[in-house]
Amino acid sequence: MVVTKIEALTKIKYKIDIDGQFAFVLYKGELSCYGVAEEEEISQETVEKIRTEIVLKRAKRRALHLLEDMDRTEDELSRKLIQGMYPEDIVEKVLEYVKSFGYLNDLRYAEQFILSRKDKKSRKEIYALLTQKGIDREKIEQAFVTCYEEEAEEEAILAVFRKKRIDPRKMDEMQMHKIYAYLARKGFRYEAVRQVIQNCNDNA
Repeated sequence: MVVTKIEALTKIKYKIDIDGQFAFVLYKGELSCYGVAEEEEISQETVEKIRTEIVLKRAKRRALHLLEDMDRTEDELSRKLIQGMYPEDIVEKVLEYVKSFGYLNDLRYAEQFILSRKDKKSRKEIYALLTQKGIDREKIEQAFVTCYEEEAEEEAILAVFRKKRIDPRKMDEMQMHKIYAYLARKGFRYEAVRQVIQNCNDNA
């Protein structure tokens, strides 16, 4: 194995290529500590030692710091670590590590996400947002079963009415058609919208 390239990323941080492939990122002091030099041979034992003692430990610390900063999905954490130039196989090990402590749980994340937004957004909108965060569909559906009720959808529709200062009791047919169309585009079911409008009229 040969160190084919050492590329400076900052004054103290370097990207290391071995046999023409990206291997890991090291700091300046670590290069000399492990005898890493461009166009010089490096043993498999040294590579594994660097990956285990330096790169993996650093990736675990970085992951825990990111999770302290804010709750994240597996996909979000994975992308952050890869952006930080940690090798993909190291990232997989880190994900398993943090999941083993319960720090990473996509189902729990989805449930908390739904509970915090179900009174403001439609099920369709929430579903789309969770999909964008990389949570698989099975976990999203499971979270909805746990957290979402029809009453929540109706409350979300009422929240839209309040935000837009809409009074269904004072709308003409054209206005009614527009609000149905708007809420349909937002992902609310026709029956839920009809029920909310009916309740407003009944309570007039």
